[in-house]
Amino acid sequence: MDSNNSNSAEPVPRGSIYVSDEVQTAAKILVVGHFAVGKTTLIGSLSEITPLRTEEKLTQASVHIDDLRGVPDKVTTTVALDFGRLTLGKELVLYLFGTPGQQRFVQLWEDIARGALGAFLLVDPARLEETFPIIDLVEKYGLNYAIAVNTFDQHERFGAEEIREALDLLPDTPVVHCDARDRRSSVEALIALVRHLLDRAV
Repeated sequence: MDSNNSNSAEPVPRGSIYVSDEVQTAAKILVVGHFAVGKTTLIGSLSEITPLRTEEKLTQASVHIDDLRGVPDKVTTTVALDFGRLTLGKELVLYLFGTPGQQRFVQLWEDIARGALGAFLLVDPARLEETFPIIDLVEKYGLNYAIAVNTFDQHERFGAEEIREALDLLPDTPVVHCDARDRRSSVEALIALVRHLLDRAV
């Protein structure tokens, strides 16, 4: 895919469950982030097929394990993975794998990360400290990544450089803003990751 051709980055409208015969390349992308940052919502807004979800209700057993500060209305959590698909143009299809955000599910990462081209790291600027363990995992598995700042319900918007400094990111790590509920916003953020990955592959 030519990263300079904006038309080739246009997402194909939601439709068939089958991938077009014209698609030449498939890539696996991890959608990662801490607990309750919006990964399931993001994949749901991006996917051109009905996403696979493995959500379970939060119970009393998780009260002292899952930190619900800032997300008191959250009632479910991903316990295995989320899965969706997005075709960009007519040349590239992305398979999106959402990972659980809690440390107790970290053993799943090795299997889910295998073969991934890169990671789309969703962050909540109000809980940046929870992002550091996720960055450590992404870097442990040698994945290139982009930071997507989830802006829903955010009263104060932090700039890209503020986020970059707070997370101690490398200068070439993309930092973009998106609303995980909005498909166009999420697609534009994902395209920033794809372009970054293509640039690193050259």
